[in-house]
Amino acid sequence: MPALPELLELERLIHIGKNHLEVNVVCDVHVRHKRFPVYQLALGNPDPDLPAIGFFGGIHGLERIGTQVLLSFLRGLLLQLAWDKSLQQLLQHVRLVFMPLVNPGGMWKSTRANPNGVDLMRNAPIEAHGKVPFLLGGHRISPRLPWYRGAIGNDMEIENQALCSVVKKELLHRQFSIAIDCHSGFGLVDRVWFPHAHSQHPIPHLADILRLEELFQETHPHHRYLFEPQSLQYKTHGDIWDYLYLQHQELITTSSPKVATTFLPLTLEMGSWLWVKKNPRQLFSRHGMFNPTAEHRLHRVLRRHASWLDFLVRASCGYQNWLSTGPQRCRLQEQAVARWYRT
Repeated sequence: MPALPELLELERLIHIGKNHLEVNVVCDVHVRHKRFPVYQLALGNPDPDLPAIGFFGGIHGLERIGTQVLLSFLRGLLLQLAWDKSLQQLLQHVRLVFMPLVNPGGMWKSTRANPNGVDLMRNAPIEAHGKVPFLLGGHRISPRLPWYRGAIGNDMEIENQALCSVVKKELLHRQFSIAIDCHSGFGLVDRVWFPHAHSQHPIPHLADILRLEELFQETHPHHRYLFEPQSLQYKTHGDIWDYLYLQHQELITTSSPKVATTFLPLTLEMGSWLWVKKNPRQLFSRHGMFNPTAEHRLHRVLRRHASWLDFLVRASCGYQNWLSTGPQRCRLQEQAVARWYRT
């Protein structure tokens, strides 16, 4: 096995949490005769009637900080479980699923794409409505160019197939679930993006996103996250979370009898430009453009996002106490449309 620090840390955590974790290798990625396992871990109560939250990272191999944030959070949970009765009780009422390193081959090669040159966030079978930014919105020109979607007619890449399999099994069939996907590389602030990326059409769960933001503001009033649909910045082809959200919507409409369920796929887009602003020399390094290089900044990032991830766990567990219904939900939906989709 080639040395990949994040993968080695993940396997150390598997050993630390062996009495609490369910561990599966959902696929193997091969690069130059080397094998990298893609792990799925689960913690908490597996009862399908309970809520769940999925944590995903490392979809872009260059963005190591997303994986590092999740590994740091998972390490804290596992060590805390040894003595914290409140956490032990919490995990009786919620399911936690982790895929901290979806694209180990890309991370080993220090590329955004997977080893086949495919950008996993442009690879789902979904087309954007209208124009997208050249190259950035996803293309099929060549895997030598960034944001390559893959060839027409090909199946999704094996990493995405594994991700979709985990999400469909663990999250989509529950009454309530959240997915949080950790990335870096956009702007001077930390953004929380939600679907759609392929369309500027408002999603049916805007009210729930707005209520979640209000709840976070109430409990963490000094946070610096900016909530917005990704399409507010730019549209893309092939967004994997758009694809899974639409799959969930299809499940709702085809289920018999019909049921109202909630799946909220969120993307944490850490503002890496802030790190570059503080240390412009990072611009001369592919790693430095997407990750904090100074040790004290790395530690600060790991600390800052832990409270957001912990909040999402607790919000998932107690969703019945804050999720809006009836006229209140209609009002929130109208407010969200007015805020994010003004024309």
